Amino acid sequence: MTLMADPLEELRQRRARECRLTPDLALGSLAEAAAFLRDRGLLTRTPDSSLPSLYEACHEDPYRPGTPGFGSWPATKWPWAAELARRDDVHALKIHRSKTILLTDETLALVDPICRAELARMEAEPDSRRILRHLAEAGPSTADDVQAELGLRPKELKAVRYPLERCGAVVSREVVPHGPSGGHVHVAELARWDQAFPVPASGPGGMAELLAASVRAAVLASERELIRWFSWRWLFSGDLVDSLVAQGRIIRPAPGWVAVP
Repeated sequence: MTLMADPLEELRQRRARECRLTPDLALGSLAEAAAFLRDRGLLTRTPDSSLPSLYEACHEDPYRPGTPGFGSWPATKWPWAAELARRDDVHALKIHRSKTILLTDETLALVDPICRAELARMEAEPDSRRILRHLAEAGPSTADDVQAELGLRPKELKAVRYPLERCGAVVSREVVPHGPSGGHVHVAELARWDQAFPVPASGPGGMAELLAASVRAAVLASERELIRWFSWRWLFSGDLVDSLVAQGRIIRPAPGWVAVP
């Protein structure tokens, strides 16, 4: 008699391959990292969930072993996240619960209707409205300029900027202006979603589409963690997962687990 294979074990092995979780599949170049992102559709910077992680796939010793934060990043490959984000077809957002997540053009199209709705929602909030209207009038501006022109203290700007970036209403990117002495500094430029991406995405999008694409990226995930993948907890519900299962978009290979068909 032939014993049936454990479906979860098969999926775990597939996840290890496709998410590059073993050292033999370590990313060896920035070009490989870009191909990995195109294949998965999205990458978190550091490993914090079942979503594929850029730094986890590097399999490199940390910059400063035993220290948290930046010290835990790969010793030599830590700039790859920023270098990928400078590409025209890569988008670094803070919608992963305020943490950086890299998206392809295709995955960006899935979040576009959500972020446009969030922009409209945040324009109804008095504190957020002030910054959003300023950006609408002045155009994309550095954080320092916004702070100076609105007369805000650093903590005040951070308190308003944080929820705007977290929900996708505002996007920040690194710019490198040249200083008066010929040098340059790295500063954050803030833009409304509709300034960063003026043309609305065509085709399907929204939370259901994003969730299905994210499960595909992860290959296998605990159903309990899905609500923690993105900032928009209020858009998530168990009915949403049930609907995707009923449509055959995702499956439950075992109680408490979700995967791609």
